Amino acid sequence: MTSDVRELQPAAERSRSAAWPATRALLLRLHFYAGILVAPFLLVAATTGLLYAASFQLEKVVHAHELTAQPARAGQAPLPLARQITAARQAHPQGAIGAVWPASEPGKTTRVLLDVAGLPESTRLAVFVDPYTGQVRGVLPSYGSSGALPVRAWISSFHRHLHLGEPGRLYSELAAGWLWVVALGGVVLWLSHRRRTLRPDRKARGLRRTLSWHGSMGLWIAVGLLFLSATGLTWSKYAGANVDTLQTALGWTTPSLPATAGGHSGHSGQGGGPAAEVDADRIVRAAAGTGLSGPLEIAWPAEPGGALTVKEMDRQWPQRNDQVAVDPASGQVTGELRFKDFPLAAKLTRWGIDGHMGVLFGLANQIMLAALALALISMIILGYRMWWQRRPTRGFAAPYARGGWRAAPVPVLLAVGAAAVVVGAFIPLLGVSLLVFLAVDIVLGRVKNSS
Repeated sequence: MTSDVRELQPAAERSRSAAWPATRALLLRLHFYAGILVAPFLLVAATTGLLYAASFQLEKVVHAHELTAQPARAGQAPLPLARQITAARQAHPQGAIGAVWPASEPGKTTRVLLDVAGLPESTRLAVFVDPYTGQVRGVLPSYGSSGALPVRAWISSFHRHLHLGEPGRLYSELAAGWLWVVALGGVVLWLSHRRRTLRPDRKARGLRRTLSWHGSMGLWIAVGLLFLSATGLTWSKYAGANVDTLQTALGWTTPSLPATAGGHSGHSGQGGGPAAEVDADRIVRAAAGTGLSGPLEIAWPAEPGGALTVKEMDRQWPQRNDQVAVDPASGQVTGELRFKDFPLAAKLTRWGIDGHMGVLFGLANQIMLAALALALISMIILGYRMWWQRRPTRGFAAPYARGGWRAAPVPVLLAVGAAAVVVGAFIPLLGVSLLVFLAVDIVLGRVKNSS
């Protein structure tokens, strides 16, 4: 009877029904190998990412003395920014002023950032000044555009490359490259499962219970994992370079404020005196006149004779990322760059990076990142437990034989191969490791068949 029914099925339908088991076998093998061999990298990335999500609050505690000012007396107004800058330069005359972050609210210090020789790349010396007394509260290295102080900068580097430099970046690129493959493959496998549910089966026991928790949890966090993978790849060594090339080719790069001359050599920021003579309060007022509001960064020009740049730094709300150029001599605004005028791709990039860094919407973003990291760690542990429960020595047969995916129809294999070539060219570490996995699976399948 069954054979009669199969004979009545259209050839195309029979082909599709035969193709799916082999395609599912390929997904299972890839998911298995990625789970066993790539999961340790994902585990490290998730654990260090969990630490990074907590580093913002940790930074406030560890560096509280430098970040907070003495309470102001009733009616006491902050000192002019020029006097605060002078206090910082008198305490630390070395280097040149790179930028100033005026105190964003009462109880916060002003941060004067100095370009000092000998510091690591993207690092400046931050001098913290009490805006009411002019007292220098401390000096710390400040890393990157977000101004990460030592504790957060250390955790950030640990997450990015395990403090191993460029070789260490390969671990994070491998993890980010495979994360989206594992997430999407897991969703497809779970949706194809007969007992798929949105919630774990609490009545199940043993292997079925582990599978239920692993699958349903993965389904809930899949979108978050795809986001982390896509944004993480933008920082990677090889895939990140390809992302930059693609953005440039398509015109999706973030625009920059045109370099506008407006000062003179006396305001270059070199040394201790001339830079402090800039009327920074007038610069802030000029920026406020165009709609900019704090927290702000006043960036000194890299070359003598340039304008100062005032940037909004409140990345909790991405639309507040405007910036203007101001002539330090006249106090006139000489150029504007509005976030609303960015290309959509540039806006998405900004939001994605800020979301991955945990600064988008502040504490809520950090809590979400921590929850994602904990969920991924749990998923990995459940995956290894499932592998242990299903090991052959316990009498469980593999759902598909090694190398069984080769039985898929030629069109399916060609389509998968073409997709693998394209993805592998864009994400090289993923492509190389994918070839290794498939080669290993073929060899193991032949060894088993010959024995």
